[in-house]
Amino acid sequence: MATSFLLSLREGLEAALIIGIVLGVLRKMERQNLNSTVWLGALCAILVSISAAVGMNWIGAEFEGQGEQLFEGITMLFAAGVLTWMVFWMRKQSKTLKQEIEVGVRGAAEGSGKRALFILAFLAVVREGIELALFLLAARLTSNPLQEFLGASLGVGSAALLGWVIFAGSRRLSLTKFFQSTNVLLALFGAGLVGLGIHEFNELGWIPAIVDHVWNLNALLPDESTLGQLLKALIGYQSSPSFSMVIAYLGYFVVLGGLLWAKQQASRVQEKSRNNEL
Repeated sequence: MATSFLLSLREGLEAALIIGIVLGVLRKMERQNLNSTVWLGALCAILVSISAAVGMNWIGAEFEGQGEQLFEGITMLFAAGVLTWMVFWMRKQSKTLKQEIEVGVRGAAEGSGKRALFILAFLAVVREGIELALFLLAARLTSNPLQEFLGASLGVGSAALLGWVIFAGSRRLSLTKFFQSTNVLLALFGAGLVGLGIHEFNELGWIPAIVDHVWNLNALLPDESTLGQLLKALIGYQSSPSFSMVIAYLGYFVVLGGLLWAKQQASRVQEKSRNNEL
């Protein structure tokens, strides 16, 4: 439940912020007559996202035995990859996202109007919705479906409320700090998905375990316990992981840290180059 809440809050808030920016620009331009087009685009995107979520869950339910293990393993690894890309994308775009959306909205309102605004709102929301559907599918494979549904509902509701509060202007929220803190939690979730994905391939025999059980914490914290299930959903906890699972889990952080360091170094080089030109 905690995982689905975090994922839904994060993705839902991104979508709410984008729609809020679009409506804010239209208000400044005194083009509120186009608000309905924005909401229609967002609504269509939500319906498409729900259909995608139902479809992915239906496909997953059709698999049994080794087919189910293969589907779960691929889904977890793919979701981890998309989640990691999302972290980097938001880290890069958070500083300029508002300005880019404003430029797009002004161009749409002054040009083709309704059609362009509909597409802008639709694409903005459907991207977040499809990502969330994929992440929730991966989360559902590690926990109780009912709890995931409740967590997702609370997350989306909280995101909508936060989005309204921010753009109503009654309170301020540091979006940079919010996304930075959730990035840490999402990285832990991503590492857990990689580890659990490798576990599925261990059971298939496609990836060797190397050592079947590096440690065994069943007596202290079994997988079936409430806390064990919570930790499994949040960080991919396994009471008796294989050595290849541990390597994959830790390797995820090594790769992520390396990519972040490389991005930081590249940014410093670009900034230094700009300063030299000035």
